[in-house]
Amino acid sequence: METYFETARGKIYLGDCLDYLKNVDDRSVNLIVTSPPYALIKKKQYGNEDSDAYLDWFRPFAKEFYRVLADNGSFVLNIGGSWNKGEPTRSLYHFKILIMLCEEYGFHLAQELYFWNPSKLPNPAEWCTIRKIRVKDSVEPVWWLSKTPYPKASNQRVLQPYSKSMTNLLTTGYKAKMRPSGHNISGNFMTPHKGSIPPNLLALPNTESNSRYLNFCTEHKLNPHPARFPGTLPEYFIRMCTDKNDLVIDPFGGSCVTGEAAERLDRRWVCCDTVEEYLQGAVGRFSEENPPVMESVEIAYSIFKPGYLWDDIPGDTLDPNGGERKKR
Repeated sequence: METYFETARGKIYLGDCLDYLKNVDDRSVNLIVTSPPYALIKKKQYGNEDSDAYLDWFRPFAKEFYRVLADNGSFVLNIGGSWNKGEPTRSLYHFKILIMLCEEYGFHLAQELYFWNPSKLPNPAEWCTIRKIRVKDSVEPVWWLSKTPYPKASNQRVLQPYSKSMTNLLTTGYKAKMRPSGHNISGNFMTPHKGSIPPNLLALPNTESNSRYLNFCTEHKLNPHPARFPGTLPEYFIRMCTDKNDLVIDPFGGSCVTGEAAERLDRRWVCCDTVEEYLQGAVGRFSEENPPVMESVEIAYSIFKPGYLWDDIPGDTLDPNGGERKKR
């Protein structure tokens, strides 16, 4: 495959990622983070498979992902659910692909997370707003998979600021005791740290409206990719699961959101996609003529507590004590 675009740290390829992966060494990729086309009822312009055929379509990718992933690497798959045609019931395809990846290809489920878009419109309209018999679908699974039960990761790299009530508790004190649930809250609970451990629900409003990418697309009369995930999603896992100079791959790159996050965090990266128009717009994420605006420096920590930013963590290995929280 020929390089479509490159920076000092990464490359964009136009073509099927399987062609690229064939030339990637075994165990050489530290993180695969991607969001492939979902098995939706309505066909999208970027292409998507039917749910009945989805597993067979994904198998060649799963085989290559497992081969190229480092033994301590992670594979993060954002894959939204779908509805069964003509009825208000859910497809099970996204659960089936998780079972397939673990039972057929040997991946471990490190953890299941959920990407919640609180600004998402009621969907599907037929069941939510017309017949009013279902609630809106606003979460998407994020399967965090690995080749070993102990992949490289640290939740200290994605700590969230303490809540106001927790800050007050640390100030006023807490009586160590056994809770009714059986949890023994010891005196160690009062030890202040850099922040609290985040939950597996990632609240990420996907409301991009004035970014470097969109401005570039407007100026060059390009259609933006219609199904972009927020940059804080890949950035979250890049921070937690990789070190500086590690290799991050997004095999279904789209507008190269993952590449932009990896570039900003000093990781090596590769994005692939089969639609040239999407890659034409992706170039704008790295264009010097369009300086980044605020959301391109928003990082994973601020998604839980709006109003906070963290300095980038210096050094070849992320030091959880190296960041400084700032009030914006």
